[in-house]
Amino acid sequence: MPRLAAFPKAFMQELCKDGSMKVFEWIELASKLDIEGLEWYAGFLEMADEQNWGKFRKEVASKGKQIPMLCCSPDFTHPDIDFRAKEVEKQKTWIKMCNTLGGQFCRVLSGQRRPELSPEQGISYAVECIEQCLPFAKENNVTLIIENHYKDDFWEFPEFAQKMDVFCELVSRIHHPNFGVNYDPSNTFLAGEDPLELLYRVSDRVVTMHASDRYLIEGTIEDLRKEEGGSVGYAKRLRHGEIGKGLNDYDAIFAELKRVGFDGWISIEDGIEGMEQLERSVAFLKKKIAKYWPINN
Repeated sequence: MPRLAAFPKAFMQELCKDGSMKVFEWIELASKLDIEGLEWYAGFLEMADEQNWGKFRKEVASKGKQIPMLCCSPDFTHPDIDFRAKEVEKQKTWIKMCNTLGGQFCRVLSGQRRPELSPEQGISYAVECIEQCLPFAKENNVTLIIENHYKDDFWEFPEFAQKMDVFCELVSRIHHPNFGVNYDPSNTFLAGEDPLELLYRVSDRVVTMHASDRYLIEGTIEDLRKEEGGSVGYAKRLRHGEIGKGLNDYDAIFAELKRVGFDGWISIEDGIEGMEQLERSVAFLKKKIAKYWPINN
């Protein structure tokens, strides 16, 4: 049966930029939720001190939770080979961080969609770099998970593999027991594409999931696909919201995941409007999980 974790989507500025929230405060807040885990972020300001890694793991464990996933953003599509080599070393540091935290899954990305890159160049660079990281991941009992991502906050360009065809091609070139997909249905809308179509293409490779939802502020999904597909900058028609009340069809998503035998972690990206909203999203997802993965099954 899948287990739930939560990501501090509403507190990234406070945890990663101005330091107005401490990691222990997030642990205290999240530990009150009816979940099993806390997804971690490599960019928390306090993670710069390696001595904190073990402390945070112990604090989370003291609350009866665990840290299953580490979110980080390598940039493997830079044309300079030395730059890419440094990104590989960064990823290895994050793999070590993930292992120290007790995590099993560490995110990878392709990199930025630089205008001068052809699709084949970008895919080749990303595959080469990810494959260089996989032996180290295996040594640390960590699985690298590539997300159908939109854009890191600090990047100039969107994700190279944002579009479905590029993402699926990249995934198809890497076959390793320590590599899989972190599926995020909402990010597919930002590419102007159908999240279910993507899921059906990669469902047998999905090992973790980000649960989120988006609302259309105006217009229709057809308008979004025409006007926002592949655009630079977040889709202005879309807004993060409470899970189960947006565009995603969680019945269809969970039916497909159950069909392929998925039993991994589902991390919630929600709570922009407060912890009460996050609690409602947890309740919605627990109800859906119970429906598709009944205990007596």
